[in-house]
Amino acid sequence: MGLLLGSVSCLLTGALAAQSALSISRAVYIENRAESSAAGTVRAIEPASTLQKGDRVVLLVEWNAASPGLQQTARGYLVSSEVPRHLAFQRSSHDTLEISADGGRSWGRLGTLRIASRLASPEDATHLRWNVAPSRLAKGRGRIAYSALVR
Repeated sequence: MGLLLGSVSCLLTGALAAQSALSISRAVYIENRAESSAAGTVRAIEPASTLQKGDRVVLLVEWNAASPGLQQTARGYLVSSEVPRHLAFQRSSHDTLEISADGGRSWGRLGTLRIASRLASPEDATHLRWNVAPSRLAKGRGRIAYSALVR
């Protein structure tokens, strides 16, 4: 599974650098849940050293808007990421998310994007992209998190 973590890290690095000219750093964390008598179930994340099938991971995409070549759209700017094939996307921290289920050729929002004769599910996502509003870009940097399950 250590090899899987290395694969995930390499895929994140290459996919993000190739798809946007932003200065982007990324990190992979594993989510742990523990029972606490005072607080009920407590969720915590910690840097992932090894991954196993069924582990829930949180991926952080941090971007810096100072880099040239930022992809501008009518609504703002785009940050995109390939979902490593060993992971099944679950959800994003930002509601501007669009997914692709065909390697980045077509895009849509969950609940509207169709593949074959059905709606695409989160697990079908091969790529993710988020619209970053100009007001948020003016802050110079930002962070987007998404969760996934290890396949």
